[in-house]
Amino acid sequence: MKPSERLIVALDVQGPEEALGLVKTLVPAGVSRFKVGLELFTSCGSSVLEGIRRAGGEVFLDLKLHDIPNTVARAAAAATRLGVWMMNLHIQGGSSMMRQALISVREEAKKRRIQPPLLVGVTVLTSMAEKDLMDLGLRKTLKDQVLDLAKLAKSVGLDGIVASPREAKVIRWACGEGFLIVTPGIRPKESTEDDQQRTATPSEAIQAGADYIVVGRPIISNADPAGAAKAILTEISPCDPVK
Repeated sequence: MKPSERLIVALDVQGPEEALGLVKTLVPAGVSRFKVGLELFTSCGSSVLEGIRRAGGEVFLDLKLHDIPNTVARAAAAATRLGVWMMNLHIQGGSSMMRQALISVREEAKKRRIQPPLLVGVTVLTSMAEKDLMDLGLRKTLKDQVLDLAKLAKSVGLDGIVASPREAKVIRWACGEGFLIVTPGIRPKESTEDDQQRTATPSEAIQAGADYIVVGRPIISNADPAGAAKAILTEISPCDPVK
């Protein structure tokens, strides 16, 4: 993939004006993919997705669906109707939930004669550390938990997973090429630590095997968002993923 295809900018803002203003600034800078999460989607609804598409962007709908299988399947079909490029769900919702969501997405896309959106599973949130797993009663190491969930998602047929860049190398080794790895928690070297526990630089993530990197605050909170995005695209241009 081209660097511009790998970068997903997280529109973690409150309103449509700010979100669409960023899209219109970043598309000419080479950014084509944008993440819409809970905050923005709850504030604006589906209209912001159409606005992003009209401005030349593709949407990763980051709602982390997690409910009974029938509910998630219906939500996934609804997201397909909205024309999103990618969406996600929690792998810990189980195999039945994932399978029904995948079937629902494909059937809805076929009915509408469109390309089905990519469906990726969330492993362990990048804000979590080993202690958080222990608090939940999980005795696996964080890396083992992520790897087991990634393998489960692949066995069900999902397109890929969302995981921290710290686990990207082992997931790539275990799940092989063609299984997508989406990595949030991306921070340029000059950034300070925040609420993300397991982070890496853009080049480190790509070299570890990530297909897509999700970057939010380092771009959208920058005084020059287009310049910040271009710097990241330049950084990942020479990177070759680890085989």
